Amino acid sequence: MATCKIKKGDTVQVIAGKDKDKQGKVVRVDAKKRRVLVEGVNMLTKHTKPSAGNPDGGIVHQEGMIDLSNVMYVHNGKPTRVGFRVDGDRKVRIAKSTGDVID
Repeated sequence: MATCKIKKGDTVQVIAGKDKDKQGKVVRVDAKKRRVLVEGVNMLTKHTKPSAGNPDGGIVHQEGMIDLSNVMYVHNGKPTRVGFRVDGDRKVRIAKSTGDVID
């Protein structure tokens, strides 16, 4: 399995699907299933029963997971592909468009 190029906390842009061109922060990454949860993207409607935590129950809106291939990393306000480079003794992520080190 290839290394996941998107990490939790990254800002990404959706490049395909109903939420195309929306940007958001990555909340969770599931590397095994190759899916990400992005803030404010792929909003789902969930009907909940009354419980101790939510005594009224009702309708809850929450984000749903989207495929990793449908998002691109945003660097300096523009979406870019992500690559890797060995910098000294560390492997670092780089923005392909500019060559800048991301982290």
